[in-house]
Amino acid sequence: MIKEYKTIGEVVGPLMAVEKVSGVKYEELIEVRMQNGELRKGQVLEIQQDKALVQIFEGTGGINLRDSAVRFLGHPLELGVSEDMIGRVFDGLGRPKDNGPEILPEKMLDINGEAINPMARDYPDEFIQTGISSIDHLNTLVRGQKLPVFSGSGLPHKELAAQIARQAAVLNTDDDFAVVFAGIGITFEEAEYFMEDFRKTGAIDRSVVFMNLANDPAIERIATPRMALTAAEYLAYEKGMHVLVIMTDMTNYCEALREISAARREVPGRRGYPGYLYTNLATLYERAGRIRGLKGSVTQIPILTMPEDDKTHPIPDLTGYITEGQIILSRDLYKSGIQPPIDVLPSLSRLKDKGTGEGKTRKDHAATMNQLFSAYAQGKQAKELAVVLGDSALSDVDKIYAKFAERFEEEYVNQGYQTNRSIEETLDLGWQLLSILPRTELKRIKDDMIDEFLPSKGVE
Repeated sequence: MIKEYKTIGEVVGPLMAVEKVSGVKYEELIEVRMQNGELRKGQVLEIQQDKALVQIFEGTGGINLRDSAVRFLGHPLELGVSEDMIGRVFDGLGRPKDNGPEILPEKMLDINGEAINPMARDYPDEFIQTGISSIDHLNTLVRGQKLPVFSGSGLPHKELAAQIARQAAVLNTDDDFAVVFAGIGITFEEAEYFMEDFRKTGAIDRSVVFMNLANDPAIERIATPRMALTAAEYLAYEKGMHVLVIMTDMTNYCEALREISAARREVPGRRGYPGYLYTNLATLYERAGRIRGLKGSVTQIPILTMPEDDKTHPIPDLTGYITEGQIILSRDLYKSGIQPPIDVLPSLSRLKDKGTGEGKTRKDHAATMNQLFSAYAQGKQAKELAVVLGDSALSDVDKIYAKFAERFEEEYVNQGYQTNRSIEETLDLGWQLLSILPRTELKRIKDDMIDEFLPSKGVE
């Protein structure tokens, strides 16, 4: 029989101290029975001798210290998983919020999971098509990769997230594909935007959605990405599916960590975030990957807003150390009306070379990617030079590069949020733009490839 404790010592914010306890474990789930009979759940954060510090998911408001009782349930926070989760919407703690029936779980899984043993990892090397040229061609997403999107306040990361959730597919395979979407501390309007988009386009039929809203308790925010990753791991490694996990916004998750850390009176690290922020983020990001001998995979696209567009802020900085690249959204491109405003030059996918080439995308993928990067960088340089010194300072070749950069942004990057381009369409468009340049400038592509793919003249 589970023992009840009526020894609540003090309450600070979402935290509660329970005294004279025994046999309590770290991260154990607790239940608080309030004086009016209401039940609230929480989790053990810390144990010191016979004292336990617990965090209450629904907040501590209204709890009477003398008349409330605490029960320690003997297991950590768990998620009941089943294939019936696909097509359903849950809150941040895994409870259905779409007015559908309760899920009959096949099993209960600890949401804290475990990082994949490095020796059991399979190398990510299969292309995932998002339908977005700037990602598929220039910063290729590979199955089992973690590729974050670095955005800024007010930039259209929600539109990009919805587009990827709607369009992403693993090519040349009959394997099942699913999307797990985690909204972390997002506004009601953002949640409605995602849900309407998922329902309208039918993406909900292959999605599992977890929604933690901005007015939900911060403590719930800590659990939401773990719920999503637990569902993803179950579908991937037990049901053999390829799962894409989109988590937005990781900045809200880190703010919740900071809030809890301050309530625990911990010594703050950089900008007030806890010193264990790196370790904590790694426990989430490292749950992406492929496991040898198993069919499924978990691929992650965490989305975070950089405070003040600062790439050196602790959240993007530490995320960049753990993940395999980043997609960066540009405020300048956004102001110019480019959709999506992906800045391809500072963006990077460290695994792009592994997921491209003959049999995966097309043999001209790597060469055209390098040439487009180079030409766009030279074109941007030429445009900046013209701003300072005037057009007359540019050579004829510089003027061609400046024209290329403009066309590249307008026709290649600026594809909108409803266009779903196949990798072949993207590569062909890349060749059309490269045909603007003199053939002598295509120094990164072999002659036989130029003969095979280059159109006879540029698009008018």
